[in-house]
Amino acid sequence: MNNLIKNLTMKEWIIWVGSLAVVVGSNIIPGDLDWLTLVAALVGVTSLFLAAKGNVWAQVLMIVFSILYGIISWRFHYWGEMITYLGMSMPMAIWSTITWARNSSEENGNEVEIQKLNWKHAIVLIFLCVIVTGGFYYILWELDTPNILFSTISIATSFLAASLTMLRSPYYALGYASNDIVLIILWILASLDNPAYIPVVVNFIIFFINDMYGFISWKKRERNQLNKRIEAERI
Repeated sequence: MNNLIKNLTMKEWIIWVGSLAVVVGSNIIPGDLDWLTLVAALVGVTSLFLAAKGNVWAQVLMIVFSILYGIISWRFHYWGEMITYLGMSMPMAIWSTITWARNSSEENGNEVEIQKLNWKHAIVLIFLCVIVTGGFYYILWELDTPNILFSTISIATSFLAASLTMLRSPYYALGYASNDIVLIILWILASLDNPAYIPVVVNFIIFFINDMYGFISWKKRERNQLNKRIEAERI
């Protein structure tokens, strides 16, 4: 972790610190500070930043974020978000922590080795996504969950994102970015009832930006890892 921080470029410091500053400002400026929301956002942003670097600590922080976000969702009766993060995202983050720790890059031990997916992965992911989403939809319907359509879509995108993270695919970031869009909509609807949730909207906008940065970073590292592997085979 110390080596990772020491090796950050100026651009990476700007992205990380800038994201944290926007999150802090958006939570403090309204004047009705919710410490739980602020702490969850700071943990989430740092998790996404480390994930963009392919660092296993990102998954440890995602476990913490899942717990905090589950509590926030429970307070607004967003049962889908609570169940998704506590019952799915958190266990899969634990699994991802193990798989990332066991598959460090040979070139850089601070980064996870990227895995190229095949059509079998895609078929299994789609099949499981349909099953999981259908099962969760029934639970949400029984709980009379607010905005159930977007909550259901959030479950599908969260499952795909968490699964792709576990599989060490760059497309995990696009999955989370899609989920961010859904969550931005969900919390905009929530803020119409209670303006105190506006900072949550801003938090997920920052999450979206970091996830897109993560996708770009992973694709770049994927090319670098492939080139180094080809060079090693030639030798």
